[in-house]
Amino acid sequence: MDPLGLKIILVTCLVFVPLERLFALNSEQKVFRPGWANDLIFLLLNGLVVKLGMLAVIVASLFVAARIVPASVQDSVGGLPFWIQIPLIVLLSDLGVYWIHRMFHAVPWLWRFHEIHHSSEELDWLAATRVHPVDQILTRGAPLLVVIALGFSAWSISVCALLFHWQAFLVHSNVRIGFGPLRLLLVSPAFHHWHHSADREARDRNFAGQLSFLDALFGTLHMPQGRMPTAYGLDQPMRQRYAFQMLYPFVGDRARHYLHLPAENEPHPPISPSARAPLTRRPLG
Repeated sequence: MDPLGLKIILVTCLVFVPLERLFALNSEQKVFRPGWANDLIFLLLNGLVVKLGMLAVIVASLFVAARIVPASVQDSVGGLPFWIQIPLIVLLSDLGVYWIHRMFHAVPWLWRFHEIHHSSEELDWLAATRVHPVDQILTRGAPLLVVIALGFSAWSISVCALLFHWQAFLVHSNVRIGFGPLRLLLVSPAFHHWHHSADREARDRNFAGQLSFLDALFGTLHMPQGRMPTAYGLDQPMRQRYAFQMLYPFVGDRARHYLHLPAENEPHPPISPSARAPLTRRPLG
């Protein structure tokens, strides 16, 4: 039994730490960067919570399938060759991820959860784990509910889940790895780094998790050729404490406001009740 997934964590660490040393995008960034301990707690503790949440999604999927999806549809989908099932799952899942992710940026109460993920000011593989469980369960669970209900095979779903797992770490990692012409088809580290950029021009762009052409299709693609972001994060830094960040979406505006750190030697400005969140991303420059 390995409820915390320590073996997977060890393997992931052994893969990405050397990779980031060999192909560093920011060679000055350290392995033990600011906030790494906070993200390590997310990695260790969130896994179990998310697994329980995903188990609930699987049960819900089976319930929906038994009452809504005809058995003939499930049999037809489950009978497709694996080489057809896997790309179909990737496409359906990423369509779901795209729109759910976009909602997390557009709907104020959802942004409160997602803002935690955008509080990382240095990106590496470990930054991928700084996600509130509610954010992660909704973003991953809704597409999973659909593919299970439609009858895709457990083996195909498992392969895709493994692909999604490694892709999430790769696109956050501190690596200068180009995908060449495939960057217009698949989500690359450059694509997702722009999603985390502090630049105003990049805000609310690049929502896809696997297929970058979805952002081109829906008009949200931002990937300047030959350039990478120079800064990441929020308008003002969020306090690097796991407990604070877990509670952040559930407290009032004033409490959320003070869970951000003020700019250097400056008091917090007044709260605007109509703002999407007390603070968003750091302004350009």
